[in-house]
Amino acid sequence: MPLPESAPRKHVHTRAIEYRGYERDDGMWDIEAHMTDVKTYTFKNNWRGEVKIGEPLHEMLLRVTIDNDFTIRDVIAVTDSSPFQMCPDITPVYKNLVGIKMGLGWRKAIRMKVGGVEGCTHLTELLFPMATVAMQTIWPLMRNKKNKSDSDIDKTEKRPMVLDTCHAWASDSPVVKENALKFYTGK
Repeated sequence: MPLPESAPRKHVHTRAIEYRGYERDDGMWDIEAHMTDVKTYTFKNNWRGEVKIGEPLHEMLLRVTIDNDFTIRDVIAVTDSSPFQMCPDITPVYKNLVGIKMGLGWRKAIRMKVGGVEGCTHLTELLFPMATVAMQTIWPLMRNKKNKSDSDIDKTEKRPMVLDTCHAWASDSPVVKENALKFYTGK
């Protein structure tokens, strides 16, 4: 369902963000983000001179490589377009995220390493949804592989990382009852 009609307006800015998840041949996983900010008008910029219509004010890319336990093994951050010459200088600090595990406390861990002046607002914001993208990338394939190799339900299954993170995955919801009965707390 689309949004309802708005008051008359003029389009001035577009932020586009795309996430992609990849299964690597070496058993790792790459989660990538690409973000652009473009304006519908030309404007002056002290460093770049002029930013033309449709030319990115910001263009940033991020690749986080994780293992099957959702632990970060590598990070590559790139700033291709920015409003200030110094913006790309911060990208190497994103390597400081190596060793952090996606899951409970993910956002806090990111803020501790690359929050505020220790990082770039835009690159750091791209990290937050990556845990969800990683889950969407990895879990269906892991579940499929598990089902092919073992017909019985694994009795030692770990607590799902998504448990109690949203309405549908509340520990007492029918979704948990159907998909993770061992952790179901409802009646």
